[in-house]
Parts: sequence; C-alpha cells; structure tokens
Amino acid sequence: MRRLFVTLAATALLAGFAVAGPAHAATAATATFAKTSSWDTGYQGQYTIKNTGTTTITAWTVEFDLTASTTVGTYWDALLSKSGDHYSFKNREYNGQIAPGATVSFGFVVSGTAGPSGCKLNGASCDGGSGGGDTRPPSVPSGLTVTGHTSSSVSLSWTAATDDTGVTGYEVFQGTTLATMASGTSATVTGLQPATAYTFTVRARDAAGNLSAFSAQVSATTDAGSPAGNRPYAAPYVDMGSWPTPVLSEMAQAGGLKGFTLAFVTSAGCKASWFNAYDPRAAWQKDEIDKLRAAGGDVKISFGGASGIELAQACGDVNALYTEYAAVVDAYGAKYVDFDIEGAAVADKASVDRRSQALARLQQSHPGLKISLTLPVLPEGLTSDGLNVVTSAKNAGVDLDLVNVMAMDYYRSVDYGDAAVQAAQSTHDQLKTLYPGRTDAQLWAMVGVTPMLGENDDHNVYNQDDARQLVTFAKQHHLGMLAFWEETRDRNACTGALYQCTNISQQPYEFSKIFAQYTG
Repeated sequence: MRRLFVTLAATALLAGFAVAGPAHAATAATATFAKTSSWDTGYQGQYTIKNTGTTTITAWTVEFDLTASTTVGTYWDALLSKSGDHYSFKNREYNGQIAPGATVSFGFVVSGTAGPSGCKLNGASCDGGSGGGDTRPPSVPSGLTVTGHTSSSVSLSWTAATDDTGVTGYEVFQGTTLATMASGTSATVTGLQPATAYTFTVRARDAAGNLSAFSAQVSATTDAGSPAGNRPYAAPYVDMGSWPTPVLSEMAQAGGLKGFTLAFVTSAGCKASWFNAYDPRAAWQKDEIDKLRAAGGDVKISFGGASGIELAQACGDVNALYTEYAAVVDAYGAKYVDFDIEGAAVADKASVDRRSQALARLQQSHPGLKISLTLPVLPEGLTSDGLNVVTSAKNAGVDLDLVNVMAMDYYRSVDYGDAAVQAAQSTHDQLKTLYPGRTDAQLWAMVGVTPMLGENDDHNVYNQDDARQLVTFAKQHHLGMLAFWEETRDRNACTGALYQCTNISQQPYEFSKIFAQYTG
C-alpha cells in the first residue's frame, strides 16, 4: 500500500476541492486511539478502525477535538479537514472499505501533549456506542508506586483504572512532561540524569479518548551511577584480533588512558564470537578488563565492525539474538556495549529492526546498560541509512547513550580535523530533530567522535593538531565520548601497512596522551 504523507499547509488546498459527502449510517465499528511514540513537545498518534459488524464498511470518518495548544501537523492514510480545534479524518480512495473483522489505520504527528477527546466514528461513538458518544472519563489510577530505579531510569506500577467502555492505555508524566505511554499497569521512564530527584503521575485513557484526572504524585531519585572516573570518556578502539594479543593494562598505562572500546564481537553462525576465534562466554581477556576496572576505568565491548557478520544479520530470530547479546554482557559484567554498524549492515532494514528489538529487551533485562551506535558519517552528518538505524532504535524503545560517528575516510579533499568537528556538529543537529525534547547539553552528551589516526584508507591524513582540535571542541561542548581507530597503530608509531601503522611522524602513544586529556 502506498503511504501518502500530507501536512496541514496542504490541507487548505485539499479543502478547496472538497465537496459534501453522503452522511454515514451508524456502523458496528470502533476507532481506537494510541500514541505510537511520544516526546517532550508532542507525539505520533494512530487510530485503528475495526469493523465489528457483519457487513462491509464502504467509507469512514473519524472526528475528534484537541485543545487549543495542541495541533496536528503531518498526517497519512486519510484526508483531513479542520474547523477550529475540531479535526475530521476521512478515508482515502484505497482504504475506505473494511470487511467484517478487518481493520485499517491512519496516523498523524501532533505538536502538544493533549490527546483527542469526543471521538466519533461515522457519527457514532468511537467505542462502538451511538448518539453523542462516550464522554465519561475513566477512574483515576491509584496506588502509583516506584518499583525500582537506576542511574538513568525509574520503574513504576499502579492499580488499573476502570471505565464503562474499557481503559485502552495510560500516560505517564515526569513533572508536567509526558514521559511515556503504557498499555498495562507498569512502565519505565528512561533517559534520566544520575542522582536527580523526579516526580511522576499517571492518568488513564479510554477508547473515546477521554482522560482521567491525574493520580497522586510519587517521587524518586535516580542512582548516582558508576563511580567517578569509571565511564570511559576517552575510549580508543583496540583491535583484539591483532597479534600478539594487545595487553590492555599495559597500553592504558603507557598512553594515560582509563578505557578502551574492544573490537569486535562478530558471529559464528548465530553465536557470538571474538572475530571467529574465541567464545565470549568463556570471558576471554576478562583478567585484563578487571585490571582496568580496578584502576578506575572500564571497557566498551563492540559488536560488528567492517569485517565479519554482525549477529543481527546472522540471527534471524529476535529471541536468539537477544540471548547472544545477553551472554556477552553477562560474561563480562559489561556496563557499556557498542554496535559498529557499517557496510551492507547499515542498510539492511530487517537486521536493523531485529537488532533494535533485541537491544530494547537487553536494556530491560540489564537496567543501566549503556548502549552506543557507531555509524558512518559525512561532514554534513549521518547518512540516511545511519539515521534510519538511530530512528529504529529510538522507536523500539532503546535508551541510546551515544551515537558515535566514524569521522574518517570521506574520500574528499577536505581538512580532516575540521571535518571531524563539522561531523560532530551536524550529528548533534540531526539528533535535535530526533529528540526535540532534549537540551543542547543532553544532545552533546549523546555524541561520540571516532577519527582514524594518521593516514586514512583514502590517503588523507588526521594528525596530532587535528586531535588537539577535537579534544578542545569536546571540552567546550562536553561530548559523550572520544575514540580513535586504533590503539595498536598509535602504539606502533610506524610506517607500513595501514592495519598496523599510522604512516606519519609520531611518538608511540602520542595520540593516546592527547585524547586522555578529555575527561568529559
């Protein structure tokens, strides 16, 4: 089915050609509203119309009211007309007929947090009633309780509300901001700051869009998080497949670093594997990781990379994929995981969505787990495929810690120091569109930057002055992380094959010592 997106700017034109349609007889049908995603200043809504009768519906109109401060913008799979705060959506030419028992849906994006009220379907109540429709709100949810908290989330539960036609969902508010939606009587609010007090309320919604009053308020304070210094703000990638195997504790001491990003866990069939050589379940190299942690540092375990097959492409089932990710996290007691998605994998929508679902489940079973996505970038920002990866994760409910951009290999005649800074700024601006409710400080904390040291694959050069420029920029904006590819190349400080040498004049660990100056 072809999906047509329309904006209110075009509505006036559509209305100019509209003619009065026939009145619809009352129909055995329901129109159920849901918020399919939400953010601080708005949400994406959807109505699903179900034919509960025995004859085919040939046309439909769903109408409802919004508050004056809440307006519809983009919409799809319907035609919209508007009068004041009253909105009327009619079927398009391809979705007017609904067979008995079948459903159709249409959607729209709303600026503002208030939901629809007074919903009617073909002149009758959207809950399947008749006449003026259901106007009775649900009862107030009771017993709102904090059931748990981490450094970035608070979990809540409450007693179900009641309604004459049935409660369809709940809205959870953080202060005066809609934080999340729930279909049941529990929810977890994510994306919170460590050691911070928050207040929460919840209200119920019925099928007609009627809202209950707010519940009693509860308060919770998030955990303090990892001890100071344990988060790896400067975490260069280490190719764990280098030979001899890199000794993490020695490299950390020589370069003045506290953390590394360990590359790469790939797949051996639908099984996690360190570059098809070691089983992560055996906690290979955990003794070295423990040394870093004892010294106040930590590691990120990175899945994917340019070589090998990332698990989401190898595992066709979300449950199997989740099991492999969880096995690695559990084996190392990991607090930070990274997913380096590049090459064909970044455009493979099926594996992207499968990964997103598995990561959402992984985060639910491992509260506080920090997840980063490492993606290709241009100076102008993430590619469209990269943006789709981030959007997929967001829509699946993943609380992304970082979007880390590979600021390298542009195959252009540009200054690679300037390009890395521009890529960071462009990515920040893209994230602002995806997360409109977050502050600039919160968005910068989501940005990571990873250049390639010395000579890049395209033979352009990223040198020590470029590194100093990026560290200065990161300090000004408090970026979430800096990294580089790759630590053994910095250690070797040699001329030769690019997988082991930077091919520029440098001292061993010179870049490490520059990047180590960034502490958040």
